[in-house]
Amino acid sequence: MATPPDDLPNRQPVTLRTLREFAEKGEAFACLTCYDATTARWLDRAGVPVLLVGDTAAEVILGFQRTIDMPLDVLLALTAAVKRGAPMAHVMGDMPFMSYQADEGEAIRNAGRFLTEGLADSVKVEAEASFAPLIAKMARAGIPVCAHVGSRPQLAALRGGYGAAGRTAEEAERIVEDAVALERAGAVLLLVEAVPDEVTERILARTSVPLIGIGAGPRCHGQVLVIQDLLGMTDAPPRFAEPAAKLGPAVQQAAEQWVHRVRSRDIGGRRYTMPPAEADKLRIRGLPGPEQK
Repeated sequence: MATPPDDLPNRQPVTLRTLREFAEKGEAFACLTCYDATTARWLDRAGVPVLLVGDTAAEVILGFQRTIDMPLDVLLALTAAVKRGAPMAHVMGDMPFMSYQADEGEAIRNAGRFLTEGLADSVKVEAEASFAPLIAKMARAGIPVCAHVGSRPQLAALRGGYGAAGRTAEEAERIVEDAVALERAGAVLLLVEAVPDEVTERILARTSVPLIGIGAGPRCHGQVLVIQDLLGMTDAPPRFAEPAAKLGPAVQQAAEQWVHRVRSRDIGGRRYTMPPAEADKLRIRGLPGPEQK
């Protein structure tokens, strides 16, 4: 049931403890990407407990062709906007390309900025086992980390584009070991992308923290999609994203109607009026009215 806006004071925030309870009870929880306060407010009213401010904003918000073009400072601002729009949701900030890979000290500072400037509840880091020391230092600093394994879009340039991961036994085993190593290092959440169900099953069997999936089968504790894919606003959504609406064509139709209304000078709505006495003053002063032009 959607939560009415005026119920906010009576609600409890969604925390890591909440997500662990969902996982322990076998209650799958929804997650969607979000990039602005207005959309966050509506998703919160719909009961979406986790909002990911993803580096996909580079593509769907800023118009780039790659996620690696996402500026850190812009993503921090978007993350804070989402949290202001949905203060009770668990908001996860996505650490963009080169905000954590080059230097561990810089990585920890940037992650900390997501918690302070970005108001995030956790940060997501695309990682594999070699990142375990960094995840451990972030955890020691008090930064809740969601470790993203499997297909990692920030490595698309190395793979020649986006695609699935873990389709061979060797690669599948490596992804499972990545997840295990990152949890042991201190990751409080895991996210696995674009892998066969067999990989997901093995991660679930070897780890204990909540696992969020995207294109990783139905068994994950949580499921995330890019909001534009769910709403039918992208021209070529990934194979695992089934739209729940067709907002793209609806937006186009509404805009076409507005174009027609403007051209016909039938803009609708309620117009502002001037009290008759004030209109008379204008006429006395000799200012032309609409009928005189």
